[in-house]
Amino acid sequence: MAPNMRVSEALPLPPARQELTSQVLYQFLLGEIAGQRGELKLSAEAYADLAVRTRDARIAKRATEAALYARLPQLALKNASLWQELEPTSPKALQTLSTLLIGAGRMSEARPYLDAWVKTGEGGAVFLQLHGLFARQKDKNAVLDLVENLAVGYPAYPEARFAVAQAAWNAGKGAKALAGLDETIRLKSNWAPAPLFKAQILQQMQGEAAALAFLADYLASAPGESEVRLAYAKQLARASRFGESRTQFELLAQEMPGNPENHLAIGLIAMQTNDFDSAESSFTKALELKHPDEGSVRFHLGQLAEARGRLEQALVWYRSVIKGRQKLDAHLRAAMILSKQGRAADALQGLSNLAAADDEERVKIAQAEAQIMREAGNFEGAVVALSKALEKMPDSPDLLYDRAMAAEKINRLDLVESDLRHLIALKPNYAHAYNALGYTLADRTPRLKEALELLEKALSLSPDDPFILDSMGWALFKSKRYAEAADMLRRAHAAQPDPDIAAHLGEALWMNGDKDEARRIWSGSLQNHPGNESLRETTSRLKP
Repeated sequence: MAPNMRVSEALPLPPARQELTSQVLYQFLLGEIAGQRGELKLSAEAYADLAVRTRDARIAKRATEAALYARLPQLALKNASLWQELEPTSPKALQTLSTLLIGAGRMSEARPYLDAWVKTGEGGAVFLQLHGLFARQKDKNAVLDLVENLAVGYPAYPEARFAVAQAAWNAGKGAKALAGLDETIRLKSNWAPAPLFKAQILQQMQGEAAALAFLADYLASAPGESEVRLAYAKQLARASRFGESRTQFELLAQEMPGNPENHLAIGLIAMQTNDFDSAESSFTKALELKHPDEGSVRFHLGQLAEARGRLEQALVWYRSVIKGRQKLDAHLRAAMILSKQGRAADALQGLSNLAAADDEERVKIAQAEAQIMREAGNFEGAVVALSKALEKMPDSPDLLYDRAMAAEKINRLDLVESDLRHLIALKPNYAHAYNALGYTLADRTPRLKEALELLEKALSLSPDDPFILDSMGWALFKSKRYAEAADMLRRAHAAQPDPDIAAHLGEALWMNGDKDEARRIWSGSLQNHPGNESLRETTSRLKP
């Protein structure tokens, strides 16, 4: 009962067969007025007493609701028992009493009322509600026993078998859950929840391949089950089986040609496999069919145009995203395109016109602004932009990291260190903060002992990260531990043949006397990255 319920919405007075005494009228009005004034406990108690006095089912129902609203579960249970006694075949009374008994942990007492509730003719619906009713019960085996016992009397109900499967899975009995689902499917083959649940269980018990094989077999016998086919198509895409996924989405598009979601999915898969013409056709069809998230479709058309090198067309699409969840990302992409075209001023102007909805969006905009400045060689401007954003969001890990990286480029090592130490304090398990600070100290200062300690910490958090291995290798090199450095850098280069890592590895090998191997490493990397500054500087300095 809502506290602001109007008197005109109140429950009618007891029927004429009840003697309308002054006491009955008083308690009725007391309950109503107390409820309207927010005095919920008083209202609930008045109605509870009135229900006992009148033994009217409508009053008992109202008393139960008032006690529930007042958060008086024991009183609600007492009232619900009276209500069910007065209306023994009422589905709502049986449901309420069963729910309250289960909530009180009195599951065995709830059993006959659940059975009576099923017998009211709402059997299938009742079994489907059991999962929610028992969700908070800790003894999952006791729940399974009760549900199985209840389902025995209803062998023809597929929902009963489904409820047993749910309870079995929650009790850790996967084989019994699968058996229950097989029986459910036998009784009701065209009901999507059963095969979808079975696929979920198979995925967890036997792996993705088993789940996909089951869905394929199921659809072979029930080809019209669109909901199952959609789940199958999505799971194939998650498994990177894009060709098969696309086939399933195309079947869905044939079955439901007016559904724009299917055309969007086909377009995304086509773009993933570089079938750009098909992607464009599908995205365009999704727009024609008025996809509810039109902005996302336009954003993907922008991505498609960008991937094809049609930057002006991409700008048009990105700028056309005026609403939806992709709006900010679309305009950030537009700014990046302008930056690539050498139009940094236009890009920054576009960013300045964006309105952020929250701190997360503010961070994205600040990062984009700084990136444009860095790409234009304006590292000082990047530091200024990030500093301005950090004034409002001083504990943003992303902004702190980005400012540290930009500050290193203008030799503000004090700012690099303060930002990275602040970041470590905020995120003590963030390996790349230790890595960045350790590398900077090793490369730019004589504080090698401190650098090695930081990098050891980074490696303990992420032992196989090739860039952290590279940093540690370079710190060992700076410490003149050339053999150890070469071994560490070999590991890094094997995991990630990055040109900067190749430059470091070659120099460590060179200093360790392995000049032929150093030349081989540099030569191979230069073939793939002829313009890399680190490689060019290192080979120019050492003149191999």
